Amino acid sequence: MILGCIADDFTGAGDVASTLAREGMRTSLIPTIEAVAAADCDAGVVALKSRSIDPAEAVAQSLRALEALLKKGCRQILFKYCSTFDSTPAGNIGPVAEALADALGVRGVVVCPAYPANGRTVYQGHLFVADCMLSETGMRKHPLCPMTDSDIRRWLRLQSREAVGHVPYAIVAQGASAIRQSLAGPKLLYVVDAIAERDLRAIGAAASEARLLTGGSGIALGLPDNFRAMGLIGEAVMTPVRASGPAIVLSGSCSETTRRQVEIYRGHHPAYEIDVGRMLSGGDILEAANDFATQHQAAAPLIFSSATPEAVAAVASTHGSHGAAARVEQLLADLAVRAVARGARRIVVAGGETSGAVVSALDVGPLTVGAEIAPGVPALAAGALALALKSGNFGPPDFFDEAVTALGDEHA
Repeated sequence: MILGCIADDFTGAGDVASTLAREGMRTSLIPTIEAVAAADCDAGVVALKSRSIDPAEAVAQSLRALEALLKKGCRQILFKYCSTFDSTPAGNIGPVAEALADALGVRGVVVCPAYPANGRTVYQGHLFVADCMLSETGMRKHPLCPMTDSDIRRWLRLQSREAVGHVPYAIVAQGASAIRQSLAGPKLLYVVDAIAERDLRAIGAAASEARLLTGGSGIALGLPDNFRAMGLIGEAVMTPVRASGPAIVLSGSCSETTRRQVEIYRGHHPAYEIDVGRMLSGGDILEAANDFATQHQAAAPLIFSSATPEAVAAVASTHGSHGAAARVEQLLADLAVRAVARGARRIVVAGGETSGAVVSALDVGPLTVGAEIAPGVPALAAGALALALKSGNFGPPDFFDEAVTALGDEHA
């Protein structure tokens, strides 16, 4: 293994794995730290579920993943987080990045969540989503990590023990040599501007000798070229990912993008909305939802909990946001296991935490990374199963239909 990636959730892991596979690396998405030893690939992407947990535990998990990847011989480590920099003032991006840097004995570490293909750019240290600053998007009302400041330098500083550096676009535009020189300054972490793919490739070239860098999946664009120039990889051919059998769509994301996708899909597919309040009050939602999914198995049913931020806040005021979210994730994971047991072979999941819960419950080993269904969302193979794990903010309005079709059909 040449490149080791530590992702803070499952959809983020799929996102960066897709980028690396598309750029020519044999890539595996690895669902547990223990499964790293069994992976046979150029790039191994460990999918943690550490984005919203206690910072100390996120650090501990990330360091365990680092140890496993180093034992596999990785020359470079990439810490991958969401392109909307999902975090709170306490972490977890800053604490994990600093802990990894300390363990590797490095400074001058890139911090770049930019992903222009999905409208995320960084300019003057501020993160934009299309033409809006991050704090002006729906992320400002995120139930777990409301992003109320678009200045990534300022937000990261709240989470870090040291001042945060900045490599402005004027330097990035000069290319890899200028970027590399700026990263040689005294700071531990440097937010690096990027507004186009060429900038990400230049940053990747600048980091050719770096032991560690961090960012969204876009930061991985230039890394395979470095390894290719060293003669370590060739041109990889993606394995087609398709499965034969029924499909089920599970959504635990509350993002505006996913809620729109849910509304479109439920317009022509059977859909069951989880009553979170009833579930938390002891109602047997699992059996009701499973009966619905069984009844409509041939029609690729949707089971979802994609409430508005206001509805989420109302539930959280009584039951706590993390507790309610965990219950929903476990419910959807249990539904996935039951669906597979009765023959489902195509699984589409929306939401990073939900995806992690589903893959954990299905108990699969390293997943083969196939072609992209949408930017940042690859088709994944695990034995006879084909999966699509979507970040809440990713995908076109009709993503669910596209994913169900891309993964195969009832009798492929």
